[in-house]
Amino acid sequence: MTELAPLILTLRFDAESFALFDGLRRRHFPKARNHIPAHLTLFHHLPGEAEPEIAARLKEVAVATPRLPLAITGLRFLGYGSAYVVESAELSGLRADLAASWRDRLTPQDAQAFRPHITIQNKAPAPTAKALFAELDTAFRPFEATATGLLLWRYRGGPWDAAGEFAFADGD
Repeated sequence: MTELAPLILTLRFDAESFALFDGLRRRHFPKARNHIPAHLTLFHHLPGEAEPEIAARLKEVAVATPRLPLAITGLRFLGYGSAYVVESAELSGLRADLAASWRDRLTPQDAQAFRPHITIQNKAPAPTAKALFAELDTAFRPFEATATGLLLWRYRGGPWDAAGEFAFADGD
């Protein structure tokens, strides 16, 4: 039996926030390595063979979940890039509920503590990464964003293939 592509679950942002994050990512992420749009990963590797069951759970959760407020509270230096730090009790609760549903299927990476962030740059030369972090950090002011749903993807080694979109109850 051929193993199906693993699944990645990310958060869908309101249009204005997505445009900001994705624009920064397109400008600063090394072009040869930037195969995907800006995102906040909830799970990095869910089993592809469980896609129907996972999609059903996401649909059930999404219709019962209102849009989630996200506080963008700072920046995190990644060594070779930068990410926005995201804080949201509602998001952490949603992620914890999903993790409990899939406890026996989580990889070690997905079983560890959830530290939500949106990567703007990674895998850049160290001097370039340090310069961007200093620039972003100097100008940073906390701001708000909104999560409007969940996005499920199939990982095939490069760009991700869309596997499902699950709008929150009052999402757009």
